[in-house]
Amino acid sequence: MKNEITVVVFDLGNVLIPFNYDLFLDKLDKKEMGLGKKFTVLYDNNYEVHREFEKGKLSEADYLKTVLKWVNYTMDKEEFCREFSSVFSVNKKVADLLPVLKENYKLVLLSNTNAIHKKYGWEKYDFLKYFDKLVLSHEVGAVKPEEKIYRAVEEFTHKPPSEHIFIDDYGQYAEAARKFGWDAIKFIGYDNLVNELEKRNIILNEVSKAHK
Repeated sequence: MKNEITVVVFDLGNVLIPFNYDLFLDKLDKKEMGLGKKFTVLYDNNYEVHREFEKGKLSEADYLKTVLKWVNYTMDKEEFCREFSSVFSVNKKVADLLPVLKENYKLVLLSNTNAIHKKYGWEKYDFLKYFDKLVLSHEVGAVKPEEKIYRAVEEFTHKPPSEHIFIDDYGQYAEAARKFGWDAIKFIGYDNLVNELEKRNIILNEVSKAHK
């Protein structure tokens, strides 16, 4: 018999907070023509720098030393951190589900993120208060789809894998959750999310229906 879901786990980026890096790249282009494209190429070709920073394996100081070089030192550390983190907005409809779900479920945030984006970008959002725990890659020392970060959630909840459901916009990360014994929903939009939750008899209320 399948266990009842008791823990709802949300991804952060592009589920609760859509992001648009073009906002940052446009600011680079205003500093120096073509700098946005140059930065993108360097970032993509050296993606291990990003990953190591997300894992907490690369210090903030060493990360900034590298990326400030990539922006031709057109920004100082403070400006880079601020502008690099000004790419987020809030998906209010999804965020409004949190207090509803909180009434009946334990809520956990599971995110591949970094210390700069947390401090300068998303840490200010009020919806975070509904989460019982934030499980963040740079604090855990692992990123999705690595097993360690999913097990870090279970270490907090003390619930079996089958009582967890994960909502992530990236199919590979949702699939990893299933591999580790969780249920999962690939996030493609609010209406689909509500439908998938209702299929699983996860308790919502009129708030979700009002948004449809």
